[in-house]
Amino acid sequence: MTEEFSEETHTKTKKISNKKYNAAMADMQVELVKLQEWVKQEGLRVAVIFEGRDAAGKGGTIKRLTQSLSPRVARIVALPAPTEREKTQWYFQRYLTHLPAAGEIVIFDRSWYNRAGVERVMGFCTDDEYEEFFTSVVELERMLVRSGIVLIKYWFSVSDSEQEKRFQSRLTDPLKRWKLSPMDLESRKKWVDYSKAKDEMMARSDIPEARWHVVNADVKKHARLNCIAHFLTQIPYKDTTPQHIEFDERPEHPEYERPPFSTQNIVPEPFTPSAK
Repeated sequence: MTEEFSEETHTKTKKISNKKYNAAMADMQVELVKLQEWVKQEGLRVAVIFEGRDAAGKGGTIKRLTQSLSPRVARIVALPAPTEREKTQWYFQRYLTHLPAAGEIVIFDRSWYNRAGVERVMGFCTDDEYEEFFTSVVELERMLVRSGIVLIKYWFSVSDSEQEKRFQSRLTDPLKRWKLSPMDLESRKKWVDYSKAKDEMMARSDIPEARWHVVNADVKKHARLNCIAHFLTQIPYKDTTPQHIEFDERPEHPEYERPPFSTQNIVPEPFTPSAK
C-alpha cells in the first residue's frame, strides 16, 4: 500500500459538476436499494469498515450510502470511547456484538482498527496490546469471512493540506464546529505519526480474505461516488424489484367524519403555504 495520495495528484483533477454528481449519486442509490433487497432475500451478512484520517470524509460517504436504505437493514455503528467496564473486556468484544445477522448490512464508522491508529499514536495502549492486536485481528477477520460474513474495508486517504483546510472550515461553520474534538486537535500535530501507524496497519492487516481498499478522498464528491461505485461491485446482486403493481380503488367510508383540527393539539405553523 502507498502513503497518502500526493497533493499534486489532486490539483490536476477537474471536479465533477453538481449536475453530474447528483445524477450519478441518484443512479447509484437506486442500485443500493436493489443490493439491499438482494441482501435481505438471500440472507447475506455484510460488514463494512470505514477508516481514515480525521476530516477525510468518511461520514459524508456513509450518509450518502445509507440515505435511501432501510435502517432495519443497513445499520451504522459509531461507538464512543470504551467505558471502564469495556476496558476490562477482550478488546474486540464490544465490536463483535454489532456484527450483522442474516439480511443485514452493518457499517462501522471506525472499528477495531482504533487500536492500530489513534490508540497507538496517542499512547492509549501498550506495546504488548498493540502486538497482540495484529496477532488477533488477522485470525479474527479470516474467521469472520469463513463464517460467511462479507467483510469490506475502506481507508479514506486525504492529503495534509486538504485535511488542514477542512479543520480550518470547522472553526467557522456552526454546523461542523462539533466535529472538532480534542482528539482532532492532537491529530493535527501528529500527521507523520498517523502516517507511520497507517503504513504498519496496512502492511500487517491487508490480507487476501479482507483487503484494504484505499479511497482518494481529497475531493469529497469524487470520493463518495468512487467508494459507493466500488461497494456495489463487491456483492454480486440481482434486481429483485417487484413487477408493476396496480392499486385497487380505495374503499369509501361516508359514515366516517374526521374530527376538526380545532379539537386537536396541532403543532404551531410558522411555515405555511403562501397564497398566490
